[in-house]
Parts: sequence; C-alpha cells; structure tokens
Amino acid sequence: MQVLLTHGYFLHDDPREQLIMKPYPPLGILYIAAWLEQHGVETDVFDTTFSRIEALQERILTQKPAIVALYTNLMTKLNIIRIMDWLRTHPDTAGTLIVLGGPDVTHNTQEYLDAGAHLIVIGEGEQTLLEVAQTGFSPEQWPNIPGIAYLLADGSVFKTTARTKLRSLDELPLPAREKIHLEDYLDAWKKAHGHSAVSISTQRGCPYTCKWCSTAVYGQSYRRRSPAHVVDEIVALQARYSFDLIWFVDDVFTVSHKWLEAFRDELRARNVMVQFECITRADRLTDDVIAVLREAGCFRDWIGAESGSQKVIDAMDRRVDVLHVREMLKSAKRAGIQTGTFIMLGYPGETEADIRETIFHLQDADPDLFTITVAYPIKGTSLYEEMETTIHTDKTWEQRTDRDLDFKREYPRKYYDYAVRWTVNSVHLHKVRKKEGFFSPKAAKFMVKQWAAKAGMLLSLFIAKN
Repeated sequence: MQVLLTHGYFLHDDPREQLIMKPYPPLGILYIAAWLEQHGVETDVFDTTFSRIEALQERILTQKPAIVALYTNLMTKLNIIRIMDWLRTHPDTAGTLIVLGGPDVTHNTQEYLDAGAHLIVIGEGEQTLLEVAQTGFSPEQWPNIPGIAYLLADGSVFKTTARTKLRSLDELPLPAREKIHLEDYLDAWKKAHGHSAVSISTQRGCPYTCKWCSTAVYGQSYRRRSPAHVVDEIVALQARYSFDLIWFVDDVFTVSHKWLEAFRDELRARNVMVQFECITRADRLTDDVIAVLREAGCFRDWIGAESGSQKVIDAMDRRVDVLHVREMLKSAKRAGIQTGTFIMLGYPGETEADIRETIFHLQDADPDLFTITVAYPIKGTSLYEEMETTIHTDKTWEQRTDRDLDFKREYPRKYYDYAVRWTVNSVHLHKVRKKEGFFSPKAAKFMVKQWAAKAGMLLSLFIAKN
C-alpha cells in the first residue's frame, strides 16, 4: 500500500457526539483518495469514526503503507498526536512517512512538525499529496513541491511556495465513498433520528470575513462545482445507497442565486427528487431565493445569526442586519421550510444587555432549531489576532485544543456556561407559554431552570470579584 488516509476521529471516545449521533463521512480524505487513485497511486482509507485506535494500528502494521496521511482538525488533534507518537516509536513503522493536512496544521505548522510529522500539507490536499506520493521519499525534491512545510536540519520550518488552488472543481472525481462503510453512517442516523442522511460538498472557500471563522484550508475564495456535476453525484448516490436526506456542507449554499436556480432546473430536467438542508446567510436570502430553495427540495435552512445584538454582529464583521436575519427566518418558515440558526455567546465586548437582545431575537424569530456555543479563539483567525495578548490556558500545546483557550471577556468564562443555559431555557419557556399557556407545568419547569441559570451567572460574578 502506497498511501493510507485516515482522520483520527473516534466516535466511541466522544460521549457528547454519541448523544448527538449525527456523524458524517470524512469527505476531504475521500476526495483525496479518489484523486490519487485516478492518477495511479495505490490508496486506502481507514475510517476511524466507528472504529478504535487499536484497529487503525493493526491496519497500518498489516498494510505497511509507505505514507500515512492524517487529516487534522481541532477535534482530532489529540488523537493525531497519539497516532504520530505510535508511528514514530513502533519498530515496524520506522520508515513510514507521516504527512498531515487539514485546518489545524496551517497555523500550527512548527508545533505539528516538532510533534512528529515529516511533512505538512498546507491548503488543498489533492495535487500536493499526489506530488508527495510521487516524490515523497526524495527529500531533495521537497523544495519543488508547492504547498508543503518540513523541518530543516537546524529545526527551523521551511515552507515551499503556496499551492495554486484548483480552479475547476468539476475536475475532481467524486469522493471515494466505496472505500468506507457508508451504511454504518446511514444506520446510525436511522437508529438515532428515524431518517438517514448523506453529505455533499458543492463548493470550496468562503468569501466572507467573519472574524471568528477559520479559512485555513480553502481560503477566502468561492469556487463551485457545476450544477450538473452535483446532480451527477446525487444520482450516483441514489443508485447505490438508500437514504432520506442530503446535508450540503457548504459554508453558504446561496452565495450565487444564478447557481441555485440552475441547480433547481437541473434537478427538474433530470426528474431527480431530493430533500436537503443547508447553511445560508440572511444577506444572500430574499423571498424569491427562499422559494427557489423550496422548489429545489430544501426542507431545512440554517441561517447564521451568531447574535441578536447588532453591536456584537458588527464586532464580528458579519456584515448582516439582525432585523433582516430575523425576517428571513420568519420568511423561510412561512414558505414551509424548517429553520435553524447558530448563536455564539461570550464574544469580546458582549454584555448582559447584548445577551438579552439575543434572547429576544430567538423568541421573535422562533427558529425550529438553534445551537449555542461559547466563543473561543481559533489560531489564524482575526479574533485570535485581536485577542492574542489576552489569550491564556493552563494546558501545554500537546494537551489542548483551541477550545481550551480563553481570552479577556466582559465576564468570567464560567458566566457564559450559565448564560447558555439561561438563553436556552428562556427561549423554551417562551415557546411553551405560547403553546400551552403562561402557568402550565412545562412552563414552570423551564422557569425554574431559567432562574437557576441566572443565579449561576450572578454567582460566577460574585466569585470572580471575591
């Protein structure tokens, strides 16, 4: 075996993800696997999602790949370090070339190389890993491979010229899903949620400037597969697998209204029926665009908000109007599309007044689903750069991910954990009162939870001051 691709995410080790149970296949390495094989490189994929690290180690010892290529993000970082340690110390893997790629390596290159990687792929992986596979065991050729980094003899990092991004994504073969057990994902979804889902990517890059968001792999760009190419993939998936829904993983599915209309028309022309959910931005939505989404088969639209406070949204450089976000959430619901939205608490400068505005925003817009996270600084983002002098953690780099980092906020970090509960229970209380009345038993339950969360916020402030 020449190249073994893997990603180091083990669902069995993540109790929170087991509760959510919405796993998706590692599309990134499946695209790379298909590209390598198209160019004659013997390639295999070890999908770790439903497996364990011992099984990965056994596969490596059995296949003896010349290259082990590891996709790395902040969720898999700690496992990737464990895998690299094993590869570097096991007597039967001493000659294996360890190559890392993914969003977490771009701005932590020195650290990952010091931790045991031989080569780092920066940016898109298809063309770069192909060249590595063709010349990877000739270090004298490494300076000629765009898009990689490695250590020099003195321990310093050498980065080659940046890799030019693929212009036409239609050149990419479809992801090599046959190299994994996709049925495991479909079964997991069906058992947990009553329906199954597959994921599809139609674009790379994001042209927007949100300060907290990482663009470490595809950059601040917008490149898209043709509607016909995407429908080809859908048709191929429907012919091979039995699934209910499609999840389009694109950052902003409605960037191009022209593309969206052509996609709908392609589905119609080929009599392809789908149900899908996607992520959009309110400034790329109108009532007409929502109608096109519905006609194409969209059953759920996630419209990013992050905050109900315009002050916070502006600080994030989101470049949207919170009133328009609210209106588009309502418009989508009127059109018969389920709505979801994302909220982030604890952004620099956010006060309790801003959190109250967010609660009102959620109560008024009334999305069917919403998720809340507490802001954290991802290295390489504008948020990280702005807050770098205040960032702190009690863990070493090898022990932590970016989620373990904290920075100077208006209130103590613990305050925001309670603020999340306060927000969630305030919104649920509002929903229940609308449906069941002001003093229903369920309303009383959420009221008690709301008060308890508020008490926790106040207690966290008291402890911090004393």
